[in-house]
Amino acid sequence: MAHFGVVAPAFYSHFNALAALALELVARGHRVTYFQQPDAGAHLGDDRLGFHALGAASHPPGTLAAVMRRAANPGSPLGLRRVIGDMASSTDMLCRELPAALEATGVDALICDQMEAAGGLVAEALGMPFVSVACALPVNREPGIPLPVMPFAFGTDERSLRMYEGSTRVYDWMMTPHRRTIERHARGFGLPARDGLHECLSPLAQVSQTVEGYDFPRRALPAHFHHVGPFRSTARKEIVQQPLPPIAAGKPFVFASLGTMQGHRLGLFLRIAKACRAAGVQLLAAHCGGLDERQARELERAGATWVCAFAPQREALARADAVISHAGVNTVLDAIEARTPILALPIAFDHPGSAARVRHAGVGLLASPRFATAAQLTRQLRQLLEDGSFAHRLDALAGNVARAGGTPRAVDIIESALGFAPALGFAPAPGLERVPGFAHAPGFENAPPDPLLARSA
Repeated sequence: MAHFGVVAPAFYSHFNALAALALELVARGHRVTYFQQPDAGAHLGDDRLGFHALGAASHPPGTLAAVMRRAANPGSPLGLRRVIGDMASSTDMLCRELPAALEATGVDALICDQMEAAGGLVAEALGMPFVSVACALPVNREPGIPLPVMPFAFGTDERSLRMYEGSTRVYDWMMTPHRRTIERHARGFGLPARDGLHECLSPLAQVSQTVEGYDFPRRALPAHFHHVGPFRSTARKEIVQQPLPPIAAGKPFVFASLGTMQGHRLGLFLRIAKACRAAGVQLLAAHCGGLDERQARELERAGATWVCAFAPQREALARADAVISHAGVNTVLDAIEARTPILALPIAFDHPGSAARVRHAGVGLLASPRFATAAQLTRQLRQLLEDGSFAHRLDALAGNVARAGGTPRAVDIIESALGFAPALGFAPAPGLERVPGFAHAPGFENAPPDPLLARSA
């Protein structure tokens, strides 16, 4: 059986989504090890999955919390530049330390999150087969499709196309520190020039949590790109959750969550609670540990029927008549699967692009998390509850999710693309046979085999 390495951003949502694939691989007899800075190991919480810490000098224990705070609330343009600097620093650390760590642990192949360029760069440099996985919206670029981080609606008119092209130039300029890091390591590894996440993807297989009906119309995805739907696992040890409260029959029930990184936004939660009170609905608000007890009680006084840290999300959505969300991909896909209309309040990362796709698919409405008043949210919530057209479109899209194959299909694709046949054992795909010894990989002629030695050299 094979030993798979996982390379992903040091954020819980990415580790958690990939854990579904990792645990399916473990169930099939493989071994899986994550590689990231020390603090990220706390995201796993499952002894069936291995973790190898990197970056002890540059990213020592205790430093991830500040990175996550900046990512959740960058604030000013200067704050955004710091977030981009954090991305560049992580990619730089992984490119420097991952090769020796892969050698030391005997990894055969990599599973690389699209949002971390180091995985693809290192794998290609070492002749190691790898697949790319989109836990968020795919970063694959093509003309006529706005970037995932952009809030634009889909359009084919000249004005829309100019707007997409201009916004891409602005994005690339802002990402210069990260782009330069990718470019520098690609050059050091002896790879062809590249400078963006979209240029560090696998030539063997690319797997996405999305389904076609949820994304904008695509015409230029590679043949080895696969929409498989949400990565879910019954084997995953979940965060301790409160059971669903006693939801009264005959009165609409709304579930609200802003995800694991945005649950601290009390002001937004208060507007949501007031809107739900005005609409006469029951509200369960899950803040994912972002609020303290005093703030939770304040939220109840504003109109929330129940407030908790973590709720069983899929179970809540199955009961809910509507969901109010930051439009994170995981929540959107869970809502589609449950046929629950979405009021999207996009905050950061790819939330704006996800919310635009929710509206394009006709499965929800979009509001500004910053400027929408409680009265405006009330009106939109009532529209979600009363307009039957959302249910029709959700039925069609939920069918897409049900047929997509999910985690088992994703792992079938991974095993096949990497040349693994259960009856035969592990064999790398043709043309990507593993380089015998990392010391011969371009850019690593003098690399010591031990990662601790590499850090002290």
